[in-house]
Amino acid sequence: GGQFKREVTVDGQSHLLLIREEAGAPDVQFANWVDAVILVFSLESESSFEEVTQLHELLSGLRGAGDVALALVGTQDKISSSSPRAVEDARARALCGDTRRCLYYETCATYGLNVDR
Repeated sequence: GGQFKREVTVDGQSHLLLIREEAGAPDVQFANWVDAVILVFSLESESSFEEVTQLHELLSGLRGAGDVALALVGTQDKISSSSPRAVEDARARALCGDTRRCLYYETCATYGLNVDR
């Protein structure tokens, strides 16, 4: 895990994000202090999506599904003919669909797709 800071402007107001990269499943202490969570998975890896689904369920059980702002991010940097897409858009959106404070993005750092967003 790592720690990062980034200043962002939302609706004309500046906010300082304190970002911690966590490894492993969230525990009660994590669930109590967190304001938002970004769950990242690889669009060409079914196991990556299954792991994110389990983390989402665990976090929802610790804190409540709508109590934490959540962003689900599918990365597509390695999709190719030899590594095809394994997780369809509808499945990822369905995971967010049950949570009222969840956004879904697909990103590609190679092409800059939704990276700043």
